[in-house]
Amino acid sequence: MPSSTTSFEPARVLIVDDNDAILRRASAALSPACRVVGVAKDGRAALEAAESLRPDVVVLDISMPGMTGFEVVSLLREAGSTAAVVFLTIHQEADFVEAARGAGVLGYVTKPKLASDLLRAVCDAQEGRRFVSARI
Repeated sequence: MPSSTTSFEPARVLIVDDNDAILRRASAALSPACRVVGVAKDGRAALEAAESLRPDVVVLDISMPGMTGFEVVSLLREAGSTAAVVFLTIHQEADFVEAARGAGVLGYVTKPKLASDLLRAVCDAQEGRRFVSARI
């Protein structure tokens, strides 16, 4: 007899930040509810990882050397990626949030709110819902 229960598949997440401590903190905040399939430290590595790993959600810093998070989002879309994007950033200005929305980013988490907001933002993004850290 077939099972009547459905299994929940945790979000497959790629985390991109040039700071090792943030990569570790973000990975810890998402485990065990999500499956962190990879980490990258810059935009080029993020694009390569996204192509090979095909994550459900990309957690992405805005300010990185070589390529901004906005540029990465644009190139992901050009490459056909359907991954939801959550920005994890130090930028708390409303104009950054508006630009992120305009770029199709579903989540916007400030680094001071990483521990409390990142998991919720990733889960919301996986479901196609927007999330923005409070006080922005």
